[in-house]
Amino acid sequence: MGEEKEAENTQVSELSTTELEEQNENTLNFLDSVDNYLILIESLTSTLRQGWLELASARHSMGGSRVNTALLTLKQHSAATKVEVNYDNGGSMKKSPHLTLCKWTSSDKKDSSFEKENTDNKDSTKESNESETTASPHKTENHLQKERGKVLSMFGGLVSPKLRASQLSFEKALETLVEIANVRSSILGSHHALLQHKVKDTNSTEE
Repeated sequence: MGEEKEAENTQVSELSTTELEEQNENTLNFLDSVDNYLILIESLTSTLRQGWLELASARHSMGGSRVNTALLTLKQHSAATKVEVNYDNGGSMKKSPHLTLCKWTSSDKKDSSFEKENTDNKDSTKESNESETTASPHKTENHLQKERGKVLSMFGGLVSPKLRASQLSFEKALETLVEIANVRSSILGSHHALLQHKVKDTNSTEE
């Protein structure tokens, strides 16, 4: 009888230790996500400020008639950059969706390649063929330059370097926004887990 009670107490103690470790892990994840969120917000503010300053400088050097919203086309066209929502992680459902930025999707139907910005997995798989590995970054960079040039062509053949710099700044800001969305999703997930632990602890205390 005493052995059964001791075994039961040991099992409860091990369960409590596991729950405590899980709660500590959720708390650390929550704090890390909040810290990362604040850093990204500050980075976004700085990047946008830099982009607007570069755009103003380009407008000043090129003239208001060349850098003007009136030059923007209102015709229907496909989006140059898209955001993919991923709910799957190796066949298992994720607790929260993960956003992936697909930059500069080619407008040419013959070339549907695009660059994916994945904030979680930055380690790429090594190719078996070395020639393909060395050629791929070069091809991707040429594709990006081509797509960026298409957008800037509406402002004329020769544009200010400041206009190109502002384009890169706003592109970086878009990447940061996607990172912020993913971090915010992580914050909400950790907060929900902590609330569940709190409710569970309250119910255990009442019992």
